[in-house]
Amino acid sequence: MTKRRLGATDLEISPLVFGGNVFGWTADRATSFALLDAFVDAGGTMIDTADVYSAWVPGHTGGESEAVIGEWLRTSGKRDKVLIATKVGMLPGEGGEKLAPARIAAACEASLKRLGTDRIDLYFAHQDDEATPQEAALEAFDRLVDAGKVRVLGASNFHAARLKSANEAATAAGLPHYHVLQPEYNLVSRHKFEGELQDYCIGHNIGVVPYYGLASGFLTGKYRSADDLGKSVRGGRMADLLEGKGRKVLNTMDEVAAESGATLAQIALAWLIAQPGVTAPIASATSVKQLAELMPAVTLGLTPDQLARLTEAGA
Repeated sequence: MTKRRLGATDLEISPLVFGGNVFGWTADRATSFALLDAFVDAGGTMIDTADVYSAWVPGHTGGESEAVIGEWLRTSGKRDKVLIATKVGMLPGEGGEKLAPARIAAACEASLKRLGTDRIDLYFAHQDDEATPQEAALEAFDRLVDAGKVRVLGASNFHAARLKSANEAATAAGLPHYHVLQPEYNLVSRHKFEGELQDYCIGHNIGVVPYYGLASGFLTGKYRSADDLGKSVRGGRMADLLEGKGRKVLNTMDEVAAESGATLAQIALAWLIAQPGVTAPIASATSVKQLAELMPAVTLGLTPDQLARLTEAGA
């Protein structure tokens, strides 16, 4: 599988990142291990998680995903075959909340312990924190980089102005930059990335690894009518998409599927992989069968006409 350089960093990754939010939640230990093995065997390189996964589940406190990944790393011996991305900023705990410097330090130590590793390859600020001076947060991250505990910094859910000001502060103070962005981005949700934020990332060689690449399952074609909304707990969120541009996007995806023989999930991810500035979208799976369907997206060469029609449908 051809790898892509992640922005201006020295990290090279496959064009699809495995989303680890499912580990220890909708994928149990055995399933998680099988998924991770299958992903690596198929040429996958980066696993994305966060300390807050899956604190939203009753009885969970956060760190469940990292703990499963850590156990798999230990038992599989595959630490050097993968790159681990995790995040700080949404799970309060020792040191405070969000991006308070003491919280960053404590959260990193906790993540390293759960993951059973000596370094985090890509460490994201999970969300912006206007209450903490950007230079103070970057100084805390810098200490982790200097200690060899973190290799590369990223920002998730940052607006263009805040990403720009953070990196300007880093330049002025001689601190490490946010070299990777993780935004919400897919065929039916484009406003959070396209425009100023996308232009900034392209202009400054910031790698982009979008989440919600399948729009919580909408772009698999699972939800096509009001009757389909009860198929899962996420169904209620799909009503607005159906009433908006979602039907037009699905119809265009159906046309491309008929032409290419690809599934809708593969088409949605292949469209993302082809977008300017995007290094690799993030996608999750809860079975090896689902993962096997997603992986061909990395080699699905949509034609310029197909890409243009998909883009127009979701405009």
